[in-house]
Amino acid sequence: MGLFGSHKSQMISPDEALTGRSAQLPVPERHEVLGGPLRPPYPAGSQVAEFALGCFWGAEKNFWQTPGVVSTAVGYEGGYTPNPSYEEVCTGRTGHAEAVRVVFDPARISYPELLKVFWESHDPTQGMRQGSDVGTQYRSAIFYQSPEQEAEARESLAAYQKRLTEAGYGQITTEIAPAPGFYFAEDYHQQYLSSNKNPYGYCPDHGTGVSCPIGVVKASGPLGGVRADG
Repeated sequence: MGLFGSHKSQMISPDEALTGRSAQLPVPERHEVLGGPLRPPYPAGSQVAEFALGCFWGAEKNFWQTPGVVSTAVGYEGGYTPNPSYEEVCTGRTGHAEAVRVVFDPARISYPELLKVFWESHDPTQGMRQGSDVGTQYRSAIFYQSPEQEAEARESLAAYQKRLTEAGYGQITTEIAPAPGFYFAEDYHQQYLSSNKNPYGYCPDHGTGVSCPIGVVKASGPLGGVRADG
């Protein structure tokens, strides 16, 4: 889905980043499919998870089709440029990855179960690319919201690495980092693959076909994450 062919595969430094802008990019108030809010405040008791796993069109659809997810949005995260445009991100000079924000009901789905969707929806061993999409914007990352999410993310990485190694894959390159701030992408990117916007739209699936062992059984105790109603 890139606009400029092959992108930089090396992260830029902060002083190389584009300036960006102070104003947020406008997005619809409600989710095209689920009807939930795209921006906070979110429904009481819901929590937020944020992931980067390549092209955000297909990644977002995988999450909004997951039972227990209240809302999703696509955006840019992990870089330096405030409120970047898609064209700016595609230059490789913002440092951002294409990311998905997932708002979920922890009474219906746990964070480890979302991690399962994350791992199985892409190939986390490819570094700064997914398939033919090349550049830092397509890197794999988990942006955690709490110490509980961090611990569960690292546990799932270790478990999935074992499965991938057994299947002949290399080392996971996924970044696990505190959520640095999510910049919403342009309105036309939000729920891009919905039946109303692009009924015949397509985004490649780069999943490995290897099942993630974490998240199969819902946790019985308190769930990790942060409240997302403010």
